[in-house]
Amino acid sequence: MKLHIVDGTYELFRAWFSKRPGHVTPDGWEAKAVAGVMSSLLYLLDDPAESVTHVAVAFDNPIRSFRNDLFDGYKTEEGVPEELLRQFDPVEEAVRALGIVAWPMDRWEADDAMATAAARWAGEVDEVRLMTPDKDLGQCIRGNRGAGTRPLVQQVNRLTGRVLDEDGLIALRGIRPESIPDYLALIGDDADGIPGLPGFGEKGTAQLLAHYLHLEQIPDEVARWAVRPRGAERMALALAQSREAVALYKKLATLVSDVPLKESLDDLRFRGVPRARFEAFCDQLGLTTLRTRPTRWA
Repeated sequence: MKLHIVDGTYELFRAWFSKRPGHVTPDGWEAKAVAGVMSSLLYLLDDPAESVTHVAVAFDNPIRSFRNDLFDGYKTEEGVPEELLRQFDPVEEAVRALGIVAWPMDRWEADDAMATAAARWAGEVDEVRLMTPDKDLGQCIRGNRGAGTRPLVQQVNRLTGRVLDEDGLIALRGIRPESIPDYLALIGDDADGIPGLPGFGEKGTAQLLAHYLHLEQIPDEVARWAVRPRGAERMALALAQSREAVALYKKLATLVSDVPLKESLDDLRFRGVPRARFEAFCDQLGLTTLRTRPTRWA
């Protein structure tokens, strides 16, 4: 039994900026991203390697969250094309038309819903698969494939096919899952608007956190550092001068694992595409090709 939690916001942007052709609905609005997400989810549902049994899709809708109240520089809808913003509500309807639970986050973010699902149900399924390339979801990874460890929470990049367990994350980034918020606080995260600290690159930061685990444990004085990455003096000075700011950055990068999701695990069981609802939605958007795509009907 597997629990697939899909980053719907990522899927929406991926579909919008893909090379797939646009699609104008009978009502005259562009639905390229909605059609792309539907196609992507249908592929996931039919993928024998994934063997989907339980699934949900989380969205940032609206894009702003409680983190914008904490930091003015945090990500917003600024720069997002209006035609794409127009598809945020319809894509949730599309997901539900597929017979899949949709989680639109308002105060929280999609990543918080994904982290909550992993924390809540990892012990009740064989594995949780977090379908997103976002770095911050690395903090949710638990266990290793093939080692028989439970719970098992993996991160899956659907674009590249890379699957990360704990060993994979350490090999990729040089740090353990619990250090991911510290890592992003120090190096920054352009996708979320977290600036990071000057002098903290990926390699040097990973070297520090591999030893200290959390940034709070790193001494201010470079002479006390047990490891010395390149540029250590500059890094130590930046950290000592920015403790308050970097603590905020870490809070921004730390996912919430107790979002009040109302569904039970059984509510996430995929029972098939509800034919009447799905076909009506396809007709409404003029998606004639997708109308015949499902192979698992409710």
